[in-house]
Amino acid sequence: MQIAIKIALTLLVILLAVGIGRKFPSLGGLIAVMPLTGLVVMLWLYSDTGGNSTAMQDYTKGALFGIIPTLLFFIVAFIGFRKEWGLPQVLFTSFAAWIVAALFHQWWLK
Repeated sequence: MQIAIKIALTLLVILLAVGIGRKFPSLGGLIAVMPLTGLVVMLWLYSDTGGNSTAMQDYTKGALFGIIPTLLFFIVAFIGFRKEWGLPQVLFTSFAAWIVAALFHQWWLK
């Protein structure tokens, strides 16, 4: 039951961002990247680990430094859309940039 509640609340956040994004794309984008997702994950992690301080610190450190690969993803996507690339090309190049940056992120944090 607990996993079903987690899935429902997480899905609600995503659907909210999509719904708002239909009418106000920039606001939908803001909601999608706001700390709301991080908050939900933080609550689930806190609950699942019994408030383990080390797990919480490691999560927040990973999220903080994970902003860099995420920024790179959106920068590449923005440039691709400005150059009028098709969605598949934008997604492929954006995810490729994110994967390279995420691998560096994991290597650097170890």
